[in-house]
Amino acid sequence: MKKTIRAKIVFSFLISFLFTLACLGSQTEIIPFDSPRWQLVNAQPIDYLGQKAMMGTAFLKETEFTDGVIEFDLAVTGARSYPGLVFRSQADGSWERIYIRPHRSGSLAPSLYPDVLQYVSAYNRVDSWQFYNGEGMTAGAVIPLNRWFHVKIEVSGTQARLFLDNAQEPALLVHELKQGLRKGGLGLMGPMDGSAYFANFSCHSDSALVFAPPPPAYPVPGVIAVWEISQPFNALQLDMEKTAEQQGLNKLEWKAVSAATDGLVDISRFYPRSGQPDAVYARTVIQSDEDKIFKLNLGYSDYVSVFLDSRLVFSGASPYGGRDPSFLGIVGFFDSVFLPLKKGANELLLTVVETSAGWGFKAQDGNAVFAAPAVARTWETSRQLRLPESAVYDPKTKAIYVSNNDGYNRSQEQGKQFIAKIGLDGRIEKLEWLGGMKNPTGLAVYKNRLFAVEARSLVEIDIATAQLLKRTDVPGAIMLNDIAIDPGGTIYISDFRKGVIFKFSKGKFEEWLSGAEISRPNGVSVFKNKLFWGNCGDNKLKMTDLVSKKITTIAALGPGIIDGVLVEASGQILVSQNEGRFFRISPSGQVNLLLDTTVIGQNLADFTLIPEHNLVIFPTWLDCRVTAFRLDKDE
Repeated sequence: MKKTIRAKIVFSFLISFLFTLACLGSQTEIIPFDSPRWQLVNAQPIDYLGQKAMMGTAFLKETEFTDGVIEFDLAVTGARSYPGLVFRSQADGSWERIYIRPHRSGSLAPSLYPDVLQYVSAYNRVDSWQFYNGEGMTAGAVIPLNRWFHVKIEVSGTQARLFLDNAQEPALLVHELKQGLRKGGLGLMGPMDGSAYFANFSCHSDSALVFAPPPPAYPVPGVIAVWEISQPFNALQLDMEKTAEQQGLNKLEWKAVSAATDGLVDISRFYPRSGQPDAVYARTVIQSDEDKIFKLNLGYSDYVSVFLDSRLVFSGASPYGGRDPSFLGIVGFFDSVFLPLKKGANELLLTVVETSAGWGFKAQDGNAVFAAPAVARTWETSRQLRLPESAVYDPKTKAIYVSNNDGYNRSQEQGKQFIAKIGLDGRIEKLEWLGGMKNPTGLAVYKNRLFAVEARSLVEIDIATAQLLKRTDVPGAIMLNDIAIDPGGTIYISDFRKGVIFKFSKGKFEEWLSGAEISRPNGVSVFKNKLFWGNCGDNKLKMTDLVSKKITTIAALGPGIIDGVLVEASGQILVSQNEGRFFRISPSGQVNLLLDTTVIGQNLADFTLIPEHNLVIFPTWLDCRVTAFRLDKDE
């Protein structure tokens, strides 16, 4: 234990001593680990698997790095370890870090653990990995064992990417380096226990690296952004069930802080750790225009107590390994507290205790919905529907038809699903307007017919009589999804799993569009000799010419299932992501977020537009309703 503490002290001193570090030029140069250019920190040069290697942690001296390429070879045994690269490090103990968890690698299933590779941004020498998880921060990978493999990391501006074992495609893309564009030090960080070794380290500056634009990051609705935090305290000396005042701590020093756009308050940005369990108090005021129950979504590391006007209303524990042996303690909006607000000002006070892996919290209005100024909810049905997936409006009958997929009901075999009929006022006119369907998805109206997509077939329905006229199997189909019909009656159907778009013309199907750019296609729409579709494989809205089949990418939307696509008469494209976002996108690709229901968990599936009423109608999938929003034309 004394050796571990001494090593940490030496390491902290050396980090603060190592002022800003860039590689010295644009030429690649192998830097041997016995070179005086290295400052070894609990490290040892060693021969391993035929290479001059290093085990442990070491930093380059008097080197500066901003943009460029860092390469090294790595060998791991598969034992628990976290070898990786530290870059743009500062004397104050802040740095960016990318590292590998070889013990979470699968030999055949890299996605079993989606955090084999991880990016972390550290402040005050606190490695807050519990804050960095998901797209752009972690990734699965297969890590070779007991042999050398190559690691290449490229850094440009506020982005980075990691390549494994000389692969052409990156295994991890870091969309946003949290500390921004800065110059700083370089180092390798690994254990001294024989589980990981470095060899053949090189680096060079490169300001000409080209990165694709990162996916858009949308503000998280309802986050509580304005806080004050106290100075740190020894958590072992606090009573977590009492406020500071109730314990006689009357000389608190409050510091105003702002949460990040996702709601996170990273306390280590403001205070270092002491080495013992640490705590701060955090406070804010919630204004309410009436007495009501307020749903507070909460994330924290590692322990929290929640007080409303000095009364304890919740306590939680979320440390690494604390809820079961494999529990990671990732910080997200995973807990909810229902606060009895009174009219006026309500003080919310948190006690936040940290033991390891990330000191911070986030809070959010659990009923928050973002709606642009010209978007407003008008009505919603009762929850009688069964996984409503697609809606279409028929102007002749002035009714909305909704496919009920019911795919999660294991007792309901195919052939027992249905299409519902709903009025413009939200009244369900007939729940099972047409039965006998096989897990229907996309719908389209053409003349007097309703066309419905099933997993492997196309169904034609007479609207006037609610009669199923014809069911046509689609040769080679795997999982058909959405449907669009051009003015001449040609039908286009996306196949999500096969990665093709089928064309149905003159009674025959063909695999009309396929290839590398067609990956998990979903929502489709035809407008002026163009087919628009949501390509869920790369989260992009795309367009293809119906004659030339030339494909154009219109916009990248970020992670999500692009469920509904519909082009307005003006040429603007309306797009829904099933997870709960709705966009209006210009033909030139400008993305305008109109609606975000992700916080309340209301899906926005394959929608329909009723222009004469300025209504957009969303099936809400797992929410089992249909909801209507007014959509003003000038929004």
